[in-house]
Amino acid sequence: MQTSLTRISHNAKTGPIPVSTTSKASCPDACPFKSGGCYAQGGPVNIHWQKVTSGERGSDFDSFCSEIKRLPKNQLWRHNQAGDLSGTNNVIDISNLRKLVQANKGRKGFTYTHKPVLLEDVKDNNLTAREKTILVNSNRAAIESANKNGFTINLSGNNKAHADKLKQLNIAPVVTVVKSDTVGNQITESGNKVVICPATYRDNVNCQSCGLCQKVERGAIVGFPSHGVSKKKVDALQN
Repeated sequence: MQTSLTRISHNAKTGPIPVSTTSKASCPDACPFKSGGCYAQGGPVNIHWQKVTSGERGSDFDSFCSEIKRLPKNQLWRHNQAGDLSGTNNVIDISNLRKLVQANKGRKGFTYTHKPVLLEDVKDNNLTAREKTILVNSNRAAIESANKNGFTINLSGNNKAHADKLKQLNIAPVVTVVKSDTVGNQITESGNKVVICPATYRDNVNCQSCGLCQKVERGAIVGFPSHGVSKKKVDALQN
């Protein structure tokens, strides 16, 4: 499995910060957008993602972590503009995540994950109930530890109701997809505030200037309106 670091992103939404990409095998079946609806499955990002997945670009994880260690102190960077945390399918590679947390010391790395932390999200019928519980608990512990040690991992909600359940775990900050036509901040049924990502509607804001998703203790859920060629598929999950 390969991981690639782009030192200066040309993505207008992130701004010119370092961003990484991880092989498609890292994406969990727990993500409902894996089979359609993922923004990264189209355009230039997907072309790069394909080459990382094939091994044409990127490096092994130890080499990637060495690159992170060479980033300037206090550097904001985004892990995985495409792909998920190291580990095949639903499983987090705990050893690799610990290496990444250590490499990130003194820097401001952040990412998002669909690796399952709720039993309802584990769709693998080949696993027993006990095995699913072990998987979920292992993922929860790894994510919580990373957040406590300076590397921000946002739990990715499929909709506001799903985000409420993730928020209740109290192990990590939460983001969620919202309908493509969403305007203005929202309140979930559980009373959680959803702040719409300002980079999605303001031309003068990007990840570099905002940094909200890197803040572990921010409280509010960050909402991302669905976009791209498959936004109708994503919108269908918001009902």
